[in-house]
Amino acid sequence: MEKIMEYSLMGAFLLYLLSSVMFVLGIAGKEEDTATRKLREHKWGKRGVLLAGIGAGLQLLFIILRVIIGGHFPTSNLFEFIAFLCFTIVLAFVVLFFIYRNIVLGAFVMPLAVVLLAYASVFPTEVQPLIPALKSHWLFIHVTLAAIGQGAFAVGFIAVLVYLIHQKAQEKKGLNIFFLEVLMAVIFMFVGFILSSFFFKSIDYHAQFEHPVEGEQVVQEYHLPPLVGPDQGKIVHIDSFLGLSKPFFSAPSWMEGQKAASKLNSTLWSVFTGLILYGGLRLILRKRISTFLQPLVKNLNPDLVDEISYRSIAIGFPIFTLGALVFAMIWAHQAWGRFWGWDPKETWAFITWLFYSAYLHLRLSRGWHGLKSSWLAVGGFVIIMINLIFINLVISGLHSYA
Repeated sequence: MEKIMEYSLMGAFLLYLLSSVMFVLGIAGKEEDTATRKLREHKWGKRGVLLAGIGAGLQLLFIILRVIIGGHFPTSNLFEFIAFLCFTIVLAFVVLFFIYRNIVLGAFVMPLAVVLLAYASVFPTEVQPLIPALKSHWLFIHVTLAAIGQGAFAVGFIAVLVYLIHQKAQEKKGLNIFFLEVLMAVIFMFVGFILSSFFFKSIDYHAQFEHPVEGEQVVQEYHLPPLVGPDQGKIVHIDSFLGLSKPFFSAPSWMEGQKAASKLNSTLWSVFTGLILYGGLRLILRKRISTFLQPLVKNLNPDLVDEISYRSIAIGFPIFTLGALVFAMIWAHQAWGRFWGWDPKETWAFITWLFYSAYLHLRLSRGWHGLKSSWLAVGGFVIIMINLIFINLVISGLHSYA
């Protein structure tokens, strides 16, 4: 059964990858008349969404088998949550595709699903028993609804990203194009972390440091070459990589926690590899990334994409509200005897809710459409990614997956 579970997730990954290729082929054709272009988009779009749907079916099989083997819904660690978030994104996209029939969205959403599933596999994939605090039906209700809401927000983000590329990629200068390129660089940092983690995992790289934490000596494990070591740390073991046999500097003393230095090290690797990838591609293309992508989206209807973004967020908002706030507070009261405790994850979920509340208010009451609402949606998704990566991996708390 475990082998079937493993193969089903691998199959979903490959189908998502093939689906991405189908959608890109559908929008990357040469100059042609409108009828020919629509015929091509229909043909490749049909294949792309079929592969995405079959991939989602395989991932659903993975989830069911994981429930059977583990005895609980698979959202209890970072691998399971990110994999399930990927599933919700694909599901939200497939539903929206049959409503709006927009294949440009698929050419950007499905690569995100591929990247997220690859990111999930960086973390330990073993089925782990639940700790006593998580043995509740609220785990399924709370985390599942929160992930579905975030999946809809993610599709909304991709839609506004496409909108911004279409509207602003040809600008020579200005804040809009500057921030759009910054956004592209951040995306490359995310990809850079995945690629570097995969590479060093494949060569079984590791290093160990001994350092004091709350008066006790603990051993900290690294899976990426240590650019930064723990404060007052001593090398226990380190695999040499390109002559790197010791850290360049130590983590600040105010960074608390056993894994604080390794988390900072992972962040630095993400930034460095992302900037190298971004800079290298810029040198090869000799143009901005957004300008390079602009021909892929030149034929879309910007008003339609803006509408898709709004609908995605409007659907995701009440689901996220129920899962991340209402049901979360009920579970918190049952588990800890209080509805709210200002834990980092609770606080950031509230910030996310406030931000998307402002988005919907400004869009519906103040008429913020197009460019204004697009940048708001980008800001909302940045907040979600901070919650997913920074809050989970860097800041310790009751909800932290770290």
